[in-house]
Amino acid sequence: MNAPQNASSKAVTADATRASKVQQVVSKSGIEAWLVEDYAVPLVAMEFALEGGSSQDPIGKAGAATMLGGLMDEGAGSLDAEAFHNAMDDKAIEISFSSDSDAFHGRLKTMTRHVDAAFGLLKLALNEPRFDHDAIERVRAQMAASLRSEANDPDAMAAKAWREAAFPHHAYGRPSRGSVESVPAITRDDLVTMHRAMLQRTGLKIAVVGAIDRDRLALMLDEVFSRLPEKGQLVAVPEIEMFGLGQLKIVDVDVPQATIRFGLPGIALHDPDHIPAMVLNHILGGGVFSARLFKEVREKRGLAYSVHSQLATYRHAATFVGGTSTKNERAAESLSVIEEEIAKLSADGPTADELDKAQKYLIGSYALRFDTSTKIAGQLVRLQIEGLPVSYMDERNGYVAGVTLADTHRAARRLFDGKKMLVAVAGRPVGM
Repeated sequence: MNAPQNASSKAVTADATRASKVQQVVSKSGIEAWLVEDYAVPLVAMEFALEGGSSQDPIGKAGAATMLGGLMDEGAGSLDAEAFHNAMDDKAIEISFSSDSDAFHGRLKTMTRHVDAAFGLLKLALNEPRFDHDAIERVRAQMAASLRSEANDPDAMAAKAWREAAFPHHAYGRPSRGSVESVPAITRDDLVTMHRAMLQRTGLKIAVVGAIDRDRLALMLDEVFSRLPEKGQLVAVPEIEMFGLGQLKIVDVDVPQATIRFGLPGIALHDPDHIPAMVLNHILGGGVFSARLFKEVREKRGLAYSVHSQLATYRHAATFVGGTSTKNERAAESLSVIEEEIAKLSADGPTADELDKAQKYLIGSYALRFDTSTKIAGQLVRLQIEGLPVSYMDERNGYVAGVTLADTHRAARRLFDGKKMLVAVAGRPVGM
């Protein structure tokens, strides 16, 4: 992320010590990791990510990466699912896998005395997953049950309609957790192929926090990851601009409340206006009780219990999205209030008081992202995924403090000026 042009006008906050604690470790085979040694608790936490995620799901088989994540700890090597889980439980080892749109994630947490056993199990899971028939069907059944429940959930319906309209014929428009139609179509061969294509050393991001030194970690990195192929066979995901501006999609559901999803193109992560846009979004709908939308939609008019907005950035797209739920007969009014507040912010920008409060909150709350070993590891991997230097942890609050009213005015115009939102509503909204 590029620093805002005015960021140097204000000093970096007092937490300018996080980056100095991070060591860059490189194993003999060239596997890199960021390490924070911490011996306060005899615990080691690791998080890692590989490029890919649900954007690699085969056409017609959405949910494959999610299913892969659910199966990686369901037996590996000579251990079937029960034996693998027992081996983790016996030593209180935690290993899990998950997928988002652009990455496949793994996590490990263990007491220091069980590091060898934990990394041994992780090595098996990564390199020799079994994909046994009974495990596949068990995970498939769990996913299908969740999806059947969501099939009657207005929130899930609105989100699906918005996503499909925003990203038609693109990986981001497909459901990352699959659908009731796609999950039954996923085969073992699909999972084996995806594992072979996605689990690779190129693009591997690793962070480790806890009671382990760099020499021992370097040995463990080679032990766990060196058998992965240098390069996989990822399918290229094209850049995409959001579609559907000005459209209204209504999903007819016989429920008393209408669930609304709205959005616009966002500002990319490395754009100089991203941090001003982040501050602006906090003022509009990200700050909960202090946000304009909360005050106007809930406090003043009682239209909804909650309303929110956020900047959602992907590897190949950026969006501004939000949502609320309200009575069907007040859905049109709720959307009108949201649009009016966005228009005001676009025309006039925030006030100096709003900017000051947003900066104080965003700066003060940043430390909460680093209050456990697991959170620190997650933040370090996120920085690596986003292509940010470790120094960003110390510099970020300075960038937020350096945002001016002029910066927020500029970001508001870029986000909102002259644009009509894509809106999806699940329910039976009156007057829409």
